[in-house]
Amino acid sequence: MAQTSRNKTGVEEFGASGNAASGDMAMFRMQNSFEKNKKVIIGLVVAVLVLVGGYFGYKYLIQAPNEEKASRALFKVQNWFEADSSNLVINGDGQSTGALNIIKKYSGTDAANLAKYYLGMSYLKTGDANNAIKYLSEFDGKGTVVGNLANGSLGDAYMETNKLDKALEHYKKAAANENDQYTSALYTFRAGLANEKAGKIEEAKKLYKEVKEKYPMSQQAMDINKYLARVGELTID
Repeated sequence: MAQTSRNKTGVEEFGASGNAASGDMAMFRMQNSFEKNKKVIIGLVVAVLVLVGGYFGYKYLIQAPNEEKASRALFKVQNWFEADSSNLVINGDGQSTGALNIIKKYSGTDAANLAKYYLGMSYLKTGDANNAIKYLSEFDGKGTVVGNLANGSLGDAYMETNKLDKALEHYKKAAANENDQYTSALYTFRAGLANEKAGKIEEAKKLYKEVKEKYPMSQQAMDINKYLARVGELTID
């Protein structure tokens, strides 16, 4: 029998046995609720386990081996690229695969992403500006020196196809990282050339001056007075 006591107001309160009875009722309700919904709960747990297991299975059984195979294949492409063998970079030599095949076979890997850079640059060297634009645009090198070079090369490819606004857009992106003096000077200068070609003489003059003042030790600065003179800015150093 539940023990009771009276508080100062005279109202009976349950003691220890009353709390136990209340706890038993709560447990009964929880169990009853689980029994009613156990199929749904078990189904959700199984679904989570399958998703987690699938993720780790894909990551360690498929993705990791693919990355390793793609990296091994890319090593040969890098050697060809450094040797300026553009056709081999693109198509391979019949024994070792080229960048095109790496992109198709190992899509989604870091190596396939870098293969797009080598492929785009090689197409640019062979005079295929349209394919250069295609693969350099797909390459993700954001925040890296290689990313700056890819943007600058996209500018060159657009210049070859006479799309001067697009060329300027990518030259500016390539020159934006002032911590990289080499690419900043080079693509600031090329942005000046693009503006000059587009007939935007004042813009060209401004960029040529920027090369001279901000990057005085750069290779582009050595001959910049010639380009300033060409746009009507005569200087005496």
